[in-house]
Amino acid sequence: MKKSAVYILANKRNGTLYIGVTADLVKRIWQHKNKLVSGFSSKYDLHMLIYYEPFDNIEHAISREKQLKAWKRKWKLALIESMNPDWNDLYELIK
Repeated sequence: MKKSAVYILANKRNGTLYIGVTADLVKRIWQHKNKLVSGFSSKYDLHMLIYYEPFDNIEHAISREKQLKAWKRKWKLALIESMNPDWNDLYELIK
């Protein structure tokens, strides 16, 4: 899946959330899981891919990332649960 995407990581159900954007979702999530990304996601052990949206265009993905980051936490949780009600790690599905 070498496609632009916006994604949400968590450390556990209803835990800390991280919203990111990438041009290569599989590679980027692998980097998060192997703690090759320093900063917020590494500090809070955010390794579970719980939500993602693919885009054909990186500019659209960046726009969506900004939109999601501005949302209230309640809205983000509802979005996650609409796609992934059990908060499963979706990484295996995208490999």
